[in-house]
Amino acid sequence: MDEKWSFVGKKQDNCNGDDPADERRGESWDHVALDPEHRLVLGVVPGKRTAANCRAIVSQVHRRTGGRVLRLITTDEYPSYKVAIQDVYGSRVVPLTVLPRPGGRPRVPKKVVPPALAYAVVRKHRDGGRVVKVEPEVVFGTGRSVAAALAQSRASRAVNTAFVERHNGTDRHKNARKARDTYRFSKDPDAHDAMTYFTMYSYNFCWPVRTLALKQADGSRVPQTPAMAAGLADHVWSIREWITRPAIQSA
Repeated sequence: MDEKWSFVGKKQDNCNGDDPADERRGESWDHVALDPEHRLVLGVVPGKRTAANCRAIVSQVHRRTGGRVLRLITTDEYPSYKVAIQDVYGSRVVPLTVLPRPGGRPRVPKKVVPPALAYAVVRKHRDGGRVVKVEPEVVFGTGRSVAAALAQSRASRAVNTAFVERHNGTDRHKNARKARDTYRFSKDPDAHDAMTYFTMYSYNFCWPVRTLALKQADGSRVPQTPAMAAGLADHVWSIREWITRPAIQSA
């Protein structure tokens, strides 16, 4: 999971806190969750970089993967992820007794993440704006459980956020209003959010990814989209097919 910066209407420094219209203007971050093995966008939450939106993207991932415990979750150092993951994936543990201890406060129930859940962050050390060192840190789970998850991965053998960061670059090319240093930035928050969903989710079904192509015996390569790689589609969809397909399928 990662966040991608953009802005709506005006830069954040030019927003007026007394103007209600500026509540949705200024900085807008795409909170993005990506499955690196299939390059599948699991979810996106556009909006301010807040703990609430961070929890929203974690909740989307939890819901869209059937609530199962994922082998490994990786993010940057944004501390809200730890709180959100613990809240969404954790189970409420009630102490053996909730009676006040003599001279003390009552024990408070807390949430505990499943032992099988492995979560690691990427710590980037910068010097003069350049990344000079990258260190992984295990937050939930153990070094052994993280290593085991990486051993099963078909995408990477290291803790990183490189795949979602690479996708951020792809999306900036697909969505002109997300390009940096441009006059094509979004002027309307609703249009900005709508275009965010359009480019992000059409990517899953309509965008063949070069590294996902299947090599045939004769040396030819069959293009695959993330949805095909994940078993959600059997062909590359056209934009028209994706737009006109009913979101809710009849029985």
